[in-house]
Amino acid sequence: MWSVVLMGLAGLLVGGGVSFHQQKKPLWVSISFYVLAAMSLLAAYLLTLPGK
Repeated sequence: MWSVVLMGLAGLLVGGGVSFHQQKKPLWVSISFYVLAAMSLLAAYLLTLPGK
């Protein structure tokens, strides 16, 4: 369940990064959104691994 929520959050963050890039905002803003999206996808992947 949480992995699906995190993947949706990653999609929103990527969309925000693209939007800020199109608005000619500073590059670090877009990069920070992309990094947060990657971290969200990594967390979603880690939640799918079998635990003990």
